[in-house]
Amino acid sequence: MAFNHRKTITFRLVQAAKAYRQRSANVLGQLNLHPGQDQILKALAESDGQTMGALANTLSVQPPTITKMVARLGAQGLVERRQSQNDGRSSSVYLTDQGMLLIADLDKRLKQMEKAALKGLDNKDRKRIRKALRQLERNLGAELPLSADLDEDSEDELIQGNTETVADGETINEPSVN
Repeated sequence: MAFNHRKTITFRLVQAAKAYRQRSANVLGQLNLHPGQDQILKALAESDGQTMGALANTLSVQPPTITKMVARLGAQGLVERRQSQNDGRSSSVYLTDQGMLLIADLDKRLKQMEKAALKGLDNKDRKRIRKALRQLERNLGAELPLSADLDEDSEDELIQGNTETVADGETINEPSVN
């Protein structure tokens, strides 16, 4: 039997991420932002005056990506780069007044997206999802050896049906990755 990747949790995760990115692009577009730019603005709202390297590290992207995004945000008047007073070779990125004003509207829209995404989920489910996603992040971030030549028996051991009964008594059969 062929491995059905469409029944995996990771496939569902990717599909959810794509749906979020599409919704995000629409919502951010209303603010003349592109996906990812909101993350820079939020990072600066939490800790203004970060170096490009610190921003890249915070957002887990390559420095050239941050450079390009900061340049675009700067052209919109939302951020500015300032030379370090201690080191002329270094500069930091700061929110402008216009950028700070945008944060409140951005927060409002991000909260609305979160609310829409979690519609129909109670607090217990939300906590379980956050915990499971943190574990997925840790697992995927770890250097685990992946076998390129899994046979069907190995796949059966890797992907097993997991039956879970939820609060309303409904039984869900989802594959689980061991």
